[in-house]
Amino acid sequence: MPYGDVMSARVRSGERRAEIVGAALEVIAERGYRGASLAAVAERVGLTQQGLLHHFPTKEALLVAVLQERDRWDAVPDQRWRVDLLASLVEYNAMRPAIIQTFCALLGESVTEGHPARAYFTERYARVRESMTAVLRAEYGDLLPSGLTPERTAPLLVAVMDGLQYQWLLDPESVDMPGAFRDFLRLLGEPVD
Repeated sequence: MPYGDVMSARVRSGERRAEIVGAALEVIAERGYRGASLAAVAERVGLTQQGLLHHFPTKEALLVAVLQERDRWDAVPDQRWRVDLLASLVEYNAMRPAIIQTFCALLGESVTEGHPARAYFTERYARVRESMTAVLRAEYGDLLPSGLTPERTAPLLVAVMDGLQYQWLLDPESVDMPGAFRDFLRLLGEPVD
């Protein structure tokens, strides 16, 4: 096969994989991981289940691709994070409820024994807490105005961000996720507009 044809086939395959991941995000958001089937994802993109398996050999492989895609959308190098930018991330998340719903559904399911995303989320939260510790240390030094260390505050910061997402998804009319997060930043001593 000529080089141009090989490259064209790879591009088409990459586009198809992205389409499958997008469909999987939708199906997982609607049904959760355990309720999502490969057949439902395949149907959304006009493939047979066997055709989908050509791109993702297992449901777990598709789940990992979904999680990696979600993280890719939020990726910002650690050295560029600042406390004030976290409020922008929360505002951004408020504009994409389906992505947040997928994340929350997978996170909730992942706490069960044997769930294929458990290790992923365990490792992810360790990285996020480490990253938030660095953000807080860069902003406040070794102690925040409250007297807590960045290491003690980082899990609280992550809990507020994720907890607000759940409350917002359940009752978006009553929970102003970006506003509540700005209120939390005020508790940290951040000047917020």
